[in-house]
Amino acid sequence: MLRHAVAVAVAVARRRIHTQPTHSERWLFVDSVFPVRLGTWDLRYYFGLFRQEAVLQDISSILQDAQNDDFLPVSVEPHVKDGGVFVRFHHAPDADLNALLVRLRAHVRSKGGVPSSAGLRRGDIWLVQGSPWREDMNRFATPILRVAFDGPDPHEEALYSAFRPYGRILDLTPPAPVPGAPYRAATLTYANLRAAIVARNVAHGRAIDSASTTVRTAFMPPIQAHVARDWVTSHPRISIPVLVFLLGTLTYTIFDPVRRLMIESKVTNWLDYRELRVYQWIRKNTIDRFSLRVPPAEADIDAEGAWQERKDAQAAVQNYLADMPTTVAFVHGPQGAGKSRMLSRIMKEADRATLIIDYSELARASSDMRLIDALAQQTGYWPVFTMLNSMNNLIDLASVGLIGQKAGISTSLPEQVKQILEITGAALRGVSSTHVKKTKRARTMASKKEERKKKEDWTRERVRRGVWSDPRLGAVAGVGVMSELGGGEEAWRTEDEEDVRVRLSATGGSGSESAEVQDEKSAQEQGRKDREKAREADDALQAVHALPIVLVKNFASGGKEEVTEVFARWAAALVEGQVAHVIVVSDNRENSKSLAKALPSKPLNVIALSDADSASALQFVKMRLHEADVPADFTSEQNAYIERLGGRASDLASLIHKVRSGQRVEEAVEDIINRGMSELRKNAFGDDVDDAKALPWTREQAWAVLKALAHSNEVPYHDLLVNYPFKGDEAALRSMEKSELVTIGTLNGRPSVIRPGKPVYRYVFERLVKDPIFQATQDLAYNTKLVEAAEATIRACEQELTTLSAMPETSSSWSWSRATDGRVRYLLGKLRGAQVTVERLDKTNGELKKTLARGG
Repeated sequence: MLRHAVAVAVAVARRRIHTQPTHSERWLFVDSVFPVRLGTWDLRYYFGLFRQEAVLQDISSILQDAQNDDFLPVSVEPHVKDGGVFVRFHHAPDADLNALLVRLRAHVRSKGGVPSSAGLRRGDIWLVQGSPWREDMNRFATPILRVAFDGPDPHEEALYSAFRPYGRILDLTPPAPVPGAPYRAATLTYANLRAAIVARNVAHGRAIDSASTTVRTAFMPPIQAHVARDWVTSHPRISIPVLVFLLGTLTYTIFDPVRRLMIESKVTNWLDYRELRVYQWIRKNTIDRFSLRVPPAEADIDAEGAWQERKDAQAAVQNYLADMPTTVAFVHGPQGAGKSRMLSRIMKEADRATLIIDYSELARASSDMRLIDALAQQTGYWPVFTMLNSMNNLIDLASVGLIGQKAGISTSLPEQVKQILEITGAALRGVSSTHVKKTKRARTMASKKEERKKKEDWTRERVRRGVWSDPRLGAVAGVGVMSELGGGEEAWRTEDEEDVRVRLSATGGSGSESAEVQDEKSAQEQGRKDREKAREADDALQAVHALPIVLVKNFASGGKEEVTEVFARWAAALVEGQVAHVIVVSDNRENSKSLAKALPSKPLNVIALSDADSASALQFVKMRLHEADVPADFTSEQNAYIERLGGRASDLASLIHKVRSGQRVEEAVEDIINRGMSELRKNAFGDDVDDAKALPWTREQAWAVLKALAHSNEVPYHDLLVNYPFKGDEAALRSMEKSELVTIGTLNGRPSVIRPGKPVYRYVFERLVKDPIFQATQDLAYNTKLVEAAEATIRACEQELTTLSAMPETSSSWSWSRATDGRVRYLLGKLRGAQVTVERLDKTNGELKKTLARGG
């Protein structure tokens, strides 16, 4: 149909052309015919294409009706992208085009308006002032027009006058050079999109300003390419804080709830496949059945629970968990004292949600990123984006150069740790509230069940006493008091029961029935009070049992001080807010200082695990061997061997295991001592020179401690500290204490004595000192350092004596000469003593070298 209409129009036009001697050709633009395409995603464009043929036919018919000698339509060409139609027509050379346009608009309005694909008739007809440009590029309509000039720049007034008839202009920028182009252009912003579309298609190629300049129009996107990027880079003081705010909002609204959920799942083992019955059944019938690993005996698992010290410590921890937390429980004791096994047993018995954090893994992290990853893995904090931290540092570094300060995107290590721990605390609070709700729901169901049971018992009791009956039975009997009252399934009131009691009395009932009812009421009231008290006690117990347990192991064992402080403040916040019970485990009591600082108003609940005494240790070994059906009738010599191990739980457990395996007590103790010698050589002196340099003390310092403790169970702290090779170096002694080589005892809060790190070390030290080759090697190195120090003293004395000898002697300076004489005598005595030391040590070193030459 469309092709037929266009063909007819062309034929008529040709006939008119042949009949008229001359003619002129112009264009019309009809707007608002199709939906304006605003982008490649605009699906309305395809609806316009679907309706295109019918709409063009209607427009062609309306224009054919308006043709005359001054107006002859030739073709109708759609411009669907801009939602309009171009109409090419012929007219007489002397025709008044403005009058022609007025007549066409009136004619179209008389036909109901311009047809459109949407059925709305709000379009209009415009006379094209330039030349149509029907491009099909991805340049979509916008309210902004760029007007380029081919010729001199027009005045603003001329430009405004030329483009104002198409719609209201909001803004007009003066002509300026276009980057990357040889021409100049101005920008017009229209109030609406329709006006911009009409101006773009009607005024393109128009001559303005006395026909000296031709304009070219084009749509401009509201946000040009790179405008947003350029604005952001040009205004960093605004854009960077906004970016930080948006990132923080995204993290808070999306990632933090996910992280809390993941932490809760780890604490409560929601996602632990090992807790599933299917997995346990499969493992029991596959891997465990064919595994050669022997499960540990109960005696080994509970090796530290036999003597009173361990029972007291365990009772202290259990009492702490049985009440609402007000402070942190700090459990300390030397390595091998059984802290972990005792707490594992307590956690298993408590059967509560538990979060375990091994602080030593954080201390061993080689970088901040690895520390965050380790902490996130232990707490269940996910997702975590540690790789972005380096990028954030670069952004902060760049922002310093742009705005003079950091953007705040990157965070320090303590801040990152604090963020993870805060979200972990929120998750622990959610675990507690979830447990409380679950408990209340279960108790409510149990209470309803109990009420139903009581109601049934109440009915049975009244049936037995004759104060209840079914009204249907009364209707059948037709006599008696109960038939008149009509009890049974109807609601039974207190007044009804009182009425029954009066009637029973009137009919000869005994007075004991009334007393029985009164006793029952009293019993019910007392039962109600008892139930309320029991419910309150149960609520308090459930509130305590709902709190999760946070166990921090190996606290402050080489960790960074700022991270340790963050952990201490977090633990204090958990107990002060009664969010969780917090148990901190450490090998050294000194590590409690950061916790005490975080809880200044409340004392820590300090629980110490010390070595057992000799009697308890011997009794424990005998008891465990008897349980394993191993003879434990030790001789006095064997008892003395066992006493060498002291009361350290790990060494006693090792002895029990060796004796159960068939070794004699003497052999087992010797194995433990020999193993201790190998460990001590490596830990205290290093395998080679490079290992020794990495130690926080020197070999000479370690040898001095060993020699002193090899002959005595304890030595004075300050006596060892002030002499060579320490000379006041307390850091070396503290490092030895952290490495469990020694134990420093205190008196009135100050260091007092130094003891071996473990009881068995007393004999390990003695064996090492008596090893001739090892002793010769260490004494030779020790003496060499002493010789060097003595020779340095000799050189210093000689130099000062030379200076004193060069001083002039005068009779008037008797007091000065007397002073120098005293100084000379002092230096000579010191020089003599240093020389004696050198001679003695040289002789001793000669003997040591002979020992090394003989070998051993």
